[in-house]
Order: sequence, then structure tokens, then C-alpha cells
Amino acid sequence: MKSYINGIACISVQPTFLTPYFLDEALKVTPEEVCYAQEPSYKEYIAPNASRRMAKGVKMGIATATEALKEAHITTPDAILVGTGMGCLQDSEKFLTALINDNEEHLTPTAFIQSTHNTVAGQIALLLQCKGENFTYVNGAVSFESALLDAKMQMEQDTINTALVGGVDEHSPHTLYLYDLVGLDQKGEGASFFALSAEATPNTYGELVDVALYNELTPEQQQKALNDFLSCHHLTLSNIDLILTGEAENRSWQRPTLHYKTLSSEYYTASAFGLWFACQVLQKQTLPVICELTLSTPIQHILLVNSYRGKDFSFVLLKK
Repeated sequence: MKSYINGIACISVQPTFLTPYFLDEALKVTPEEVCYAQEPSYKEYIAPNASRRMAKGVKMGIATATEALKEAHITTPDAILVGTGMGCLQDSEKFLTALINDNEEHLTPTAFIQSTHNTVAGQIALLLQCKGENFTYVNGAVSFESALLDAKMQMEQDTINTALVGGVDEHSPHTLYLYDLVGLDQKGEGASFFALSAEATPNTYGELVDVALYNELTPEQQQKALNDFLSCHHLTLSNIDLILTGEAENRSWQRPTLHYKTLSSEYYTASAFGLWFACQVLQKQTLPVICELTLSTPIQHILLVNSYRGKDFSFVLLKK
């Protein structure tokens, strides 16, 4: 079976959540700038007493997951698959700080429970009363793509008909300090969720054609891998209407290209923002003014290319 994206939602450093506009008020970010997600009010999604105990990443995940499912008219998905690079960092820091300050005594369980990487997927499942597959991928810069690939493979094998797939990462003060010490440019945060189905609807954003992951590739190997990836679907680069890249390098693809991390900033699951952006382009058939690029329409194929520090390469192909 094929995989179609029927619902999307995104909380990011830009005004992306429940807005009718496509980044009309967006601002480009710099690699040196620490960027914080523009969070909504969570009262509609989470009871206030529960919200006070929830990590930022959990709240962002619940809100975006709820809206993606609502748009796709899915009550309970067959699977919940989440990718995260670092999990709920703020609660991890709280737990470890208390561990040190209290000499490993009198520790409260809440921070520990929410410090585990599968907290977001678990809390969404509890909220939805979803008893299907629930899996969290922690796989560096391809954490989100790993979850996306899992959903696609299961749909191809008729194991599931619907899936909720997302990517979530959040900031924490001490970890930002450590990133600076070791020279990592992880300055962004956000959550993006997608409702996938084996059947298209009149409001389908596009078809998820394929996902491919690689560990390390030289530029020559990357070009060959991309050619092979496209040829599996009887395509070449000339068939691609837009390339959305998360790579730092200004590689010449000989096709219209945008660097989406100039809008999302860098974080381990920024590729989920890239997919949200691609879905919006396929639906609206245009780009935001801030991109300063005009495309020929109709836009049929979008290719997402991502890597981080010379590793964790991925290709994601979408079709209108």
C-alpha cells in the first residue's frame, strides 16, 4: 500500500501552529542564535494540573499530534512512532541536578519518568487511549526519518493502515552550555507531527514515496546514492521541482534549492520541520516571500536531503 500524509501540525521557532498563513511573518535565523519555539496555549489539549507537571517537549508533542490527527479525521492511529535526538532534556536536567544536590536520596519520580526518551509517545498514547504499536527512535539526526521509514514499511506490508509520526526536541540551559563547549550548533527546538494513511483524501498533502537513510557518505557516494534512490521510482534529478536541504554545505544540485534550517534553526529532528514545510508547498503550490525563490508550477516532486556534521544522511521523496 501507498502512504499519504493527510494531517500535519508544527510548533517551531516560527509562527507555524494553527495559522492560516504560510510563514508570512517568518524571520531567518542564524547558526549562532538560540531560538525558542513559539508555544501556544495548551489549555485546549491538556488539563492545567497535568500541564504543570509536563515537560515542554511533551506538551508540544501532544498539541501537534492532536491537531494532525484532527485534520486527518483519525481518532486512534494504528501506530505512534516518534523520533527524538535528546528527549525531554529539561526533566533530565532536573532529575540529575536533584541526584547530585540530594546525595542520591529523596528523589521524586516525576522528573525521572519524563526524562526517558519515549515519554512523548507514551503520553500521546495515554491521551488517545491508543493501545497499538508505540515506538520511539533515538538515532541522531535521522531519528525522525527512522520513525517515518518504520511507518512507511509497515504500510507497504499491510501491517497498519494509519500512523501518527512525529519529531520532537527541546532546549535546556545546561545542555546548551555543553553544546557551546564542544562546538555543536544545536540552537533550535520544536515538534512536528504527521497523520499518515494508506488512503488518500481530497485534502491529502501528498504521497510519501520513499525514505532512505545512510550513515556516512562522501560527496561522490551521496550523488550515486541519490541517483539510485530516484531511479527506483523512474525519476532523475530533472524531475524534482524543489530540493529542501538541511545540509550546511552549499552543494550545487542543479535544481531549485532551499535551506530550511535558516528558518527552523538546527536541532536533531529539524528534518520534521522540513517535511512540514514540504507539505505546505505541495498544498499551496507556492513558497513564502522570505524564501526569495519562485518555482514553476505545478510542483509535483519535492526531495528532502539532510545530514549533520558529515553523518546521518537521509533522502525523503514526496509527490503531489
